[in-house]
Amino acid sequence: MSVKKEVSYKRHLAKTVTWRIVGTLDTILLSWLITGNPMTGLKIGFAEVITKMVLYFFHERLWLKLGFPDSRKRHLVKTFTWRAVGTLDTMVLSWLITGNPLIGLQIGFVEAITKMILYYLHERVWYRINFGLDKRIRAKKWRRTL
Repeated sequence: MSVKKEVSYKRHLAKTVTWRIVGTLDTILLSWLITGNPMTGLKIGFAEVITKMVLYFFHERLWLKLGFPDSRKRHLVKTFTWRAVGTLDTMVLSWLITGNPLIGLQIGFVEAITKMILYYLHERVWYRINFGLDKRIRAKKWRRTL
């Protein structure tokens, strides 16, 4: 059975939700610090919840179809491709909400750094979690019975 068939949609949905929580908290905090307005931070953070969850889910599905072998290199490349998509989304939403393209750029550039670090850590944590990986779970159970 191929790796593609062994990875469940549940895993990608769970990764989407956990990443969105981390990402939204980061966006709210950074937007608040940059604009000086906590309400603007909340507006930007909550506005991107839907767009980012949809974009992230499709990013995960695309990476599954690419068949890139699991490795640290894969996690790094995924980090940069996701960050490009995510930063563009944040910049546009920040610009639309604040009415100031420079604020959008500031938030986007600072967030690019914090989010890459957080995303890489998120990928490494999920790499160690077996949820939605039937083959890996079965192999661990089999080894315990030996």
